[in-house]
Parts: sequence; structure tokens; C-alpha cells
Amino acid sequence: MHILHVVGARPNFMKAAPVLRALAERGSARQTSLAQTPLRQTLVHTGQHYDASMSDVFFQQLGMPAPDVNLSVGSGSHAQQTAEVMARFEPVVLEYKPDWVVVYGDVNSTAAAALVCAKLQVRVAHVEAGLRSRDRSMPEEINRLLTDQLSDLLFTPSSDGDANLLQEGIAAEKIHLVGNVMIDTLVRLLPQAETPGEVARLGPFVLVTLHRPANVDDLPWLREMLMAMLEVGRELPVVFPLHPRTQQRIAEAGFLPANDGRLRLLPPLPYLEFLVMQRAARVVITDSGGIQEETSFLGVPCLTVRENTERPITLTAGTNTLVGRDISRLRQELQRVLASPVPGACAIPLWDGHAAERIAKVLCS
Repeated sequence: MHILHVVGARPNFMKAAPVLRALAERGSARQTSLAQTPLRQTLVHTGQHYDASMSDVFFQQLGMPAPDVNLSVGSGSHAQQTAEVMARFEPVVLEYKPDWVVVYGDVNSTAAAALVCAKLQVRVAHVEAGLRSRDRSMPEEINRLLTDQLSDLLFTPSSDGDANLLQEGIAAEKIHLVGNVMIDTLVRLLPQAETPGEVARLGPFVLVTLHRPANVDDLPWLREMLMAMLEVGRELPVVFPLHPRTQQRIAEAGFLPANDGRLRLLPPLPYLEFLVMQRAARVVITDSGGIQEETSFLGVPCLTVRENTERPITLTAGTNTLVGRDISRLRQELQRVLASPVPGACAIPLWDGHAAERIAKVLCS
């Protein structure tokens, strides 16, 4: 059996790494019987995230093999990027003739690869299926809807994903509740995420990460947000690793504060270094879906500056609070969190570090 994996952006890498590993282990076990054909895997990187700080170092830290194919798509509008992935991916599928193509998450590469495979009658498995924000102004929501309709196997991280898919008419036999593969990666690397001295010396601190265009492309809002973080910095340090898009927008907004300890603007952090920061933070402010999940598992309070989330289980069973884009409400919620005890880790069903093993079992059956 030949399984081809498609990744294109940092969240995909964290989801694909444990699946690649679980399939490799299962493939090795299969070969103990000469009657079984070997399981072969191919990794295709679309190049949607092409900066070394956003891509290459993640492969190294996650222990992933170098991609067999790099499509080197790069940036562009949503339409341009999606079309370019499709044009470059189709010849790869025709050449490799995989039995399954596994796609991850909700980036443009995910939907583009699924569409190519549907046209070529190649079976698709979607890891992290069924998540919905109900907000079609988000490009990711369109990618989720399209990919799930085209997929032959849908691996969901939580029960709300199953309910969404059934409501949309997906056949129940296609849906498999397996848990959260992001947590697999976190569990595996958490023992290495020990807090170094310079982080420990910060004491309690606020960790901020923003990257969604709806936030960072709104320069007046972004400037107001940064001013609010400067105010927070009078009470405790604010650490803000910058996504390249966010860094560019901050420069355009003309906001260049000195890193004087109040607001520390950092370059993008590799996965392990960012995990260290998450684990040590008193509270995280973000617009990232994956970070909502990771903070819930870690028991770190999370304030999400979005009007909705495709991960509602982090609201009901986790440590996450939606504050919208209202900076005043963000200040209020931040004060509430800082005045409250640290909540502790949350036990969400199947977020146990073994989701990839369940995926591998289904694929190999």
C-alpha cells in the first residue's frame, strides 16, 4: 500500500509527523509476515509556507523525513495559491499513483490536493475533519467544507466534528473519531520543553500570537492591540513572537516599540521553543486554532481574539475564552484571568497522544 501525505504550512507538519511515524511502525510490523506487501509513504510539501523559520526547522524538530517532493508554490492570493498547488500536484499524483492521499487541517494546500484527487478518482483521507466556525468569511472554513465533502475517510478530533459531518450528509461509515493529532506531537515533545533560565527569570508573563488577516491586516485595530499590550506590560512582561505577516503589518503601521521588557517582539519561534513559552505563560492571547487546543491540554488560560472558533470543545471543556476583537473586553478578561487561580490541565476525550495510532489502524485496515 502506498500512502501519500500532503503538507503545506506549520500546523500541517505538527499533525502529519505522528501519522507518518505511526504508519511507519505499523508498516514495519506488517513486513514481519512475508505474505504482507510493504507499506510505502511519500511526503509532498507544497511550499505554501516557504520561509525556513516557518518550515524547515519544524521538520527537524518534529523528526519528520525530508519531503520527497517540494512543489515550491510560495505566496499569492488564495485563488492563485490554490490553483498553483493544483497545477503542480496533479502530475505528482499521476506519477506516484498512491492508494491513499492524506491531507491535514484547513489550509489552501489541503483543499487543493483534495480537489485534484477527487478529479483523478484517488481516495482522500482528511485528518482534523468536521471542524466548523460557521463563518464563511474565513478562507479556512471554505477549505474545511470542500475537503470534507470530497474525502473518503474523515478523521475527527472531537465529537462535535462527527455531529457537523452527519448534519452535512456525510455517511457515518466514513467518519472516525480518533482524537487530536496535534496533542500527539505535544505529548511526545513535552518532556523536552523544559523552561530555560531566561524564560524562568521573566516570572509570570503574557504570551501573544496573532496571524489571521482579519486581525493583523486591520492596521488601526493592530495598533490599538499593541498599545493595550504595552499597558499590560506595566504589570507583567508581554512576549510576542511575530508571524512574518504580522511583522510586516506592524512595520506598515509604524509601530516600532523598544524591547524594553514591557513588550518583547520576537522573531518566529520553532515549535519546541514556542511550546516552552506556552507551557510557562500565565495566559496566552491568540487567534490561532491550534494554540486554543494546546493551551487547553496544558491547562494554560487562553483568550482568543476572534468572534468565533471552529474548536468549541476548547470553550466547553478547555481553558479557552472567546473575547472577539473588542480590546476593552480583552483587557477585562485578562484582568479576570490574572486574578483567578491557574485552572490546570483539561481531560478532553481521546486527546491522549494516541490519535495517530488510531488513524494508522483505520488506513491499514
